[in-house]
Formats: sequence, C-alpha cells, structure tokens
Amino acid sequence: MSQSIHIVCPHCDAVNRIPAARIGEGPKCGKCHGALFSAHPIELSGGTFEKHVTRNDIPVLVDFWAPWCGPCKMMAPAFEQAALELEPRMRLAKVNTEVEQMLGAQFGIRSIPTLALFHGGRELGRQPGAMGTADIVRWALTHWSG
Repeated sequence: MSQSIHIVCPHCDAVNRIPAARIGEGPKCGKCHGALFSAHPIELSGGTFEKHVTRNDIPVLVDFWAPWCGPCKMMAPAFEQAALELEPRMRLAKVNTEVEQMLGAQFGIRSIPTLALFHGGRELGRQPGAMGTADIVRWALTHWSG
C-alpha cells in the first residue's frame, strides 16, 4: 500500500488524502473537484492560515506582504514564478498584512516582504526582503530537505 499525504484544497479548504506517489499527476479535491495545485500562490486569511500550515503534509511558503509596499509589488511576479517551480513539492501562499494585521502581529512580521516557511505548523525559516525567482526557490529548498 502506498503512503498517503494530506493536501488542503486551495479552493474550499477541505483536507484531501492522496497517494504520495501521485502528487504530481494533477490531483483534484474530493469535495469541490478543483485542482489541488494550480502553480499560483493562494491567498490566506486569518480563518484559513492555520489549517493550511498545520494540515498540509507539504511545506507552505508564505509571503507576508502589503499592497502599498513597493518591494512587495516588485517581488510578486517572482513569487508567482516560484510557484511554477516549487509546486507540488511545496504550497505557496500570500498573506496581505494590511488586511490580516493579526497574522502579521502573531508572527512578529517587522518588515515586508517577508518569506516564512512552515511545515507541520512549525516555522522552519524566515527571510525578509525582496528576492528574485531563483533566490526564492533556492532559499525555500535549502530550508526544506523533505
């Protein structure tokens, strides 16, 4: 019997159990039938953040950003491109700290953009400042060896 992993749906937030060996085969959500991976970062809110960082068996790379932040706007296309390269090994997500001020405060976000990598509810690493696609991918992979 193959090992199964849990993936939280980016559309309806349902937790899906899929065979680990089939993660790269375009799995769909059992509840809403949406694609579990779209190669785009997902938006997380105070209501969805915890479920995604604690229930996904893959790491979640979060970009804490704000719409008024120039470096955040500059990094957005690179983060989008990084999703193409890192999924399905990793889920990429964004948290708008202007809207989700409690999440920014909870994680002590002092400057934006800030990347934070989570797995199993634990923060594995944090990197403030804008980065290009290659640097985002390299940084994420150096902090996750799974």
